[in-house]
Amino acid sequence: MGHGFKELDVWKMSMRLADAIFDVTEQFPPSQRYGLALQMQRCAVSVPSNIAEDSARAGRKEFVQFLYIVRGSLAELETQLMLSYSRKYLLKESYQSLCAMIESINKMLGRLIQSQKS
Repeated sequence: MGHGFKELDVWKMSMRLADAIFDVTEQFPPSQRYGLALQMQRCAVSVPSNIAEDSARAGRKEFVQFLYIVRGSLAELETQLMLSYSRKYLLKESYQSLCAMIESINKMLGRLIQSQKS
């Protein structure tokens, strides 16, 4: 795949998700700056980063395995969003919007995985 990751819609959307996570976590309480906020930022950054890295260096079979790892990162981020919402660090609209982005990325990953398997 080489540097074609920039053309992948799933990479583009995951970049938007990472931007959105940075935006909302900047509003978290100062006590969470090095806690949940930082953890969410790192997790969000890992999604497009892993797609890019894995598409550039892995063969088809390995790429599929890494895409499953990306899905795990999304599940981790969704869990962190749920906790943030329950702690009232996120407004309902932000929470729902971010979860919808995660769901869309998961669907895109599913299609990409299927296309790489066939």
